[in-house]
Amino acid sequence: MLLISLKEGSRWQLPKGRIEAGESAEQAAVREVEEETGVAGTPVVPLERIEYWFFEAGRQIHKTVDFFLLSYRSGSTADYDPREVSDARWFPVAEALDRLTFDNERAVARRAAEEMARWTA
Repeated sequence: MLLISLKEGSRWQLPKGRIEAGESAEQAAVREVEEETGVAGTPVVPLERIEYWFFEAGRQIHKTVDFFLLSYRSGSTADYDPREVSDARWFPVAEALDRLTFDNERAVARRAAEEMARWTA
C-alpha cells in the first residue's frame, strides 16, 4: 500500500488533494497520487468518501475526499514531490494500517485491502 509522509515522518497518510477545474474526483485522485508520490496508477474501483475539518492559517476548513483504489502503472516513489510531502513509500498492508495516522483513512485502507483481495483472487 502506498502512503505519504508529512511533517518529516510524524504523520503517515493516504495521498489526496484538491480537484482542479474540469476534473472529476477520479481524475483528481490519479493526478494527485502521481504528483505526490511519483507513481502513476489506473483506477480500479471507487472506495470511500470522507469528510473532515482542520485549521489552516487561523481558519477552519471543511474538506471532502473521494478515495479510489488504483493499480500500479508506472513510476517510482523516489520521484515523490518534496514540496508536497516528506516521503512516499510502499508498505505491506498490515504495516500500512499500523502506520496510518488517522482512523478514517485506516478504514479506507481496510476497504482497499478487501478490494485488492477480491481483485487478485
